[in-house]
Amino acid sequence: MPGTESLLILIVLAAAMLSFIAGKIRFDLTAMCVLAALLIFRLVDVDQAFAGFASSATATVAAMFVLSAGLVRTGSVNWLARKIDLWAGKAEARLVLILCLVIGGLSAFIVNTATVAIFIPVAVVLAGSRKIASSRVLIPLSYASQFGGVCTLIGTSTNLLVNSIAVSNGLEGFGLFEFAPLGLVMSAAGVLYLLTVGRWLLPKRKGEGQKTDKYRLADYLAELRIGNKSSLIGQVWEKSEAGKEKGVSLIKLVRNDRPTWKPARTRIKADDILLLHGHIDKLISIQEKYGLESQAEEFAGDKALSSGKVKLVEALVPPQSRFVGRTLRKADFHRRYRLTALAIQRRGRSIRERLADIHLTAGDTLLLQGEVDDVARLMSSSDLIVTNELTELYVRKDRVYFSVAILVGVVFLAALNIVPIVVAAVLGAVGMVLSGCLTLEEAYQSIDWQVIFLLGGIIPLGLAMTQTGTAGWIAEGLLGSIMKFGPPAVLAVLYLTTAVLTETMSNNAAAILLAPFAFSFARILNVDPRPFLVAITFAASTSFATPIGYQTNTMIYGVGGYRFSDYTKLGAPLNLIFLLIAMFLIPLLWPF
Repeated sequence: MPGTESLLILIVLAAAMLSFIAGKIRFDLTAMCVLAALLIFRLVDVDQAFAGFASSATATVAAMFVLSAGLVRTGSVNWLARKIDLWAGKAEARLVLILCLVIGGLSAFIVNTATVAIFIPVAVVLAGSRKIASSRVLIPLSYASQFGGVCTLIGTSTNLLVNSIAVSNGLEGFGLFEFAPLGLVMSAAGVLYLLTVGRWLLPKRKGEGQKTDKYRLADYLAELRIGNKSSLIGQVWEKSEAGKEKGVSLIKLVRNDRPTWKPARTRIKADDILLLHGHIDKLISIQEKYGLESQAEEFAGDKALSSGKVKLVEALVPPQSRFVGRTLRKADFHRRYRLTALAIQRRGRSIRERLADIHLTAGDTLLLQGEVDDVARLMSSSDLIVTNELTELYVRKDRVYFSVAILVGVVFLAALNIVPIVVAAVLGAVGMVLSGCLTLEEAYQSIDWQVIFLLGGIIPLGLAMTQTGTAGWIAEGLLGSIMKFGPPAVLAVLYLTTAVLTETMSNNAAAILLAPFAFSFARILNVDPRPFLVAITFAASTSFATPIGYQTNTMIYGVGGYRFSDYTKLGAPLNLIFLLIAMFLIPLLWPF
């Protein structure tokens, strides 16, 4: 029977897993609650409690965010993205192949969320120019970033985390390219799957098509003509009583079949046509109250919303955006960008009311309307990614070579074991700032602090599980039924368990929580724990069956117009393929 400490740790562990899976509380806050609980119950001492923040894995992950930002800011990744159009040809299969190869190669050395953020608009525009639904290329884009991430030690934060746990338990660290043989085999199998079986399973749903359909705005847009006796005649909309009505906004003012330049500031005349957005009841009320006449039975589509100097665009909220957790009102969005938010789409659900008060989450997509110059200003922001437009290619030729040389230097130092990976990464991050590839402020902004605080809060839980023997006690209970099948069976169960947990919670959290069991299983079976650690690493770094298991999956969810089931149909078989490859190759490459 477990002691009091073990029971307390089990309670903390169960609460943390339930919180991660439910997703009601941000995972970094959950991690801090775990850390607080460990300190309150004195399950770890003060030094151990903050070991997560002092971990080499945490430092390396932070440095890799800065390295990736240096490459992005100088335009080197964007330049490569534009070259895809020349290589991809016109066929869908070739476009998917080229995207997978380029994304996979970059993601082996650059934070994959940053890579995917750059390539989402590229993929959407390239698919559109070839009359291919964006839903046919965006899931392969996300999956390929995960393929590349498992090919090197620095490919994902999970790889670095498990390596740090291995070293802290007395094992020799993994080499920079030690994962490459298994990673490349899995990558090849994954790309082949996407080009064959995947082609039949990928949905043909055009995410960037008719946005007014996608966001289901039909009942919330109306074309109304100014009647001869309307009280709005001679007034300016933004100063009129109608303009002050809550829940209704003026999208366009048409006069003599031509849209005016600044509709909200144009003096209204009889027979002008107003395109209004708001709740249907509110629109009917305004129509009756101000003497407006219905212009058309059918609502206007995208062309009515965007023409001439006014555009309709879709913008994605990336994981590191300053808008995450904030409302458009608190972020002062309208004043900063002068754009009107028409709708928000979150995991397939459209939100069209009280948009200014909705707390945004990573992966949300916003349907925005505004003037061309204002859209251009938005496209230069790193807080939102305009998915249906390409920004102007900007390459800092005086710094791009520095950024590439610094990354090559980091890889060289780490691959030859001249210095530890954490030292090479930190030197590279400092080099990016000193060389002017990015400013110190940009370096701080590039770090995903949610990941850092997740690691800082959860790593001590793993230590507590190991020190109190909780992990060993659980492992003995679990091994009773599968020990007779030997280490390969344990490897398969551990891989499958990690994969399932990763589909429902943070991949880093899943790796941290299961890593102690790798050592317990190895001790009970009297084998090397490295094969089990590799299984956890690969299973936690490849999440295909849900849109919430991996950040890149979430990023492309709304943009591609996907449904939850699209990931399951395509991703679950791929997870199974990777499991079979892992069961066969891991024991060969890392013998028990």
